Amino acid sequence: MSKLSRRAFLQGSALAVSGATVSRIGAASLPEAVTQASAATQVPQTPATGRPYHPVVTLNGWSLPWRMNHGVKEFHLVAEPVVREIAPGMKANLWGYNGQSPGPTIEVVEGDQVRIFVTNRLPEHTSVHWHGQRLPNGMDGITGLTQPGIAPGKTFVYEFTAKRAGTFMYHPHADEMLQMAMGMMGFWITHPKDPDFMRVDRDFVFLLNAYDIEPGAATPKVNTMTDFNLWTWNSRAFPGIDALPVRQHDRVRIRVGNLTMTNHPIHLHGHEFVVTGTDGGWTPPVSRWPEVTADIAVGQMRAIEFDASEEGDWALHCHKAHHTMNAMGHTVPTMIGVEQGDLVARLNRLIPDYMVMGDKGGSMDGMEMPLPANTLPMMGGSGPYGSLDMGGMFSVVKVRKNLARNDYRDPGWYRPPPGTVAYEWRGPTQPAASAPASGGDDTSGGISVDVTRKQHQH
Repeated sequence: MSKLSRRAFLQGSALAVSGATVSRIGAASLPEAVTQASAATQVPQTPATGRPYHPVVTLNGWSLPWRMNHGVKEFHLVAEPVVREIAPGMKANLWGYNGQSPGPTIEVVEGDQVRIFVTNRLPEHTSVHWHGQRLPNGMDGITGLTQPGIAPGKTFVYEFTAKRAGTFMYHPHADEMLQMAMGMMGFWITHPKDPDFMRVDRDFVFLLNAYDIEPGAATPKVNTMTDFNLWTWNSRAFPGIDALPVRQHDRVRIRVGNLTMTNHPIHLHGHEFVVTGTDGGWTPPVSRWPEVTADIAVGQMRAIEFDASEEGDWALHCHKAHHTMNAMGHTVPTMIGVEQGDLVARLNRLIPDYMVMGDKGGSMDGMEMPLPANTLPMMGGSGPYGSLDMGGMFSVVKVRKNLARNDYRDPGWYRPPPGTVAYEWRGPTQPAASAPASGGDDTSGGISVDVTRKQHQH
């Protein structure tokens, strides 16, 4: 396989190969199997061949190039072991496609004739299921039901027409628990024939996945059912997840697919959005209502849209609190309120590095302690005001004025206008008002009336 060079990638997302150099499907020639090593978000490029469309931005990922062969759009996926950087300081031994987990996003246009060559470089058989697609039954990718498994070293071919525009994904239906637990999945976007239909200014995509990797290890425990310790977007955990740069007043779409073993309420700060699409298609405008959180169940896709009217750095995250943490321990005792007194001094004689943790809360802000090799801290990442105390499924939508239309570089931290940041109150304080004793004649419960009365007395 050849590595995707920066020059080749920036020339366009399509690999234009002359039809004269490529024979019919029975020939020995395969489309080039392009790989991508970088975990950075790749800038989308206007397609050089095929029907026009507005490309998506794969968060911490890229889109797979293709070649046109007698009017058929051909891709080459390679299932293989990969090493994925979860975040700076930690790498994981995963399985994926074309050098990464998740695999590259596949972008086609409604009505395209598509041919995907899938080469298996794993130590066991595999297949690819095209989740949500309408296609011939024999192309559905279910090992044992619609096809034999793709044996190690073999290449299978899938052919179908992209009949329906929308948001989809691909993943194995062979030894599924192990292969998906190892990171085998990818996004599929079928763009509408009319490039101006449902057009937005910025279109981001990412998949939700999770791993159980013990501190100091690098390979997931594939038999874990529920107690995962790394919650990721596109196999990246904060602070390794890139920001989503947006120009103020852009119409923004964020497409999210869930291939974990639980649901995820994805919450956006500072804006309200509507759900405009599912893996079943676009939602009718009359069916939409404003939300700030969209719950995405296992196996579902959701496309949300909003107008980025408010400048600033706005958090985007799963609202399950333990999904915004890394390297979680499920047997750590709660120490809040436990007075350890001189126990610390006595323990330090035996364990010089021992320190009190958790007696006043769970935050470890400012604490530095040795970690096993290849392990992330439970919470990390620094913001303009200190530690963010976040990990896992967390990123930031960065809305800026005057950002160039195709500029996806991180603009840095937002500098708010003077007088618009929460501040410490340094004035006098009043004693807290107490509620009246039960049995009083205040039919309203007495609390608000009593507080008002005390304030007036002062």
